[in-house]
Amino acid sequence: MRKFIFLATLLSATSAFASGDVPAELKVGTGLGTSLQQVTETLTSQGYEVRKSEMEDGKIEVYFVKGTAKGEIYVDAQTGKVTKVDMK
Repeated sequence: MRKFIFLATLLSATSAFASGDVPAELKVGTGLGTSLQQVTETLTSQGYEVRKSEMEDGKIEVYFVKGTAKGEIYVDAQTGKVTKVDMK
């Protein structure tokens, strides 16, 4: 029983930490815009510095920095929703 409780606690702490790495405004499913310009403007208005952005295979890919956090985000150009976030 102790092993189960320890494992459950460890798993919940790990998943909480992993989900905490991505800011709430960048979570998968969040709408940022359907064009490079819209996504860039949205991120800039949220305090992010856009370092590079490009359209590739129907996805908008943006490299960003905010304070000490940096990463890249992928947005579906059809729906305008975030499909993937990689924090560095």
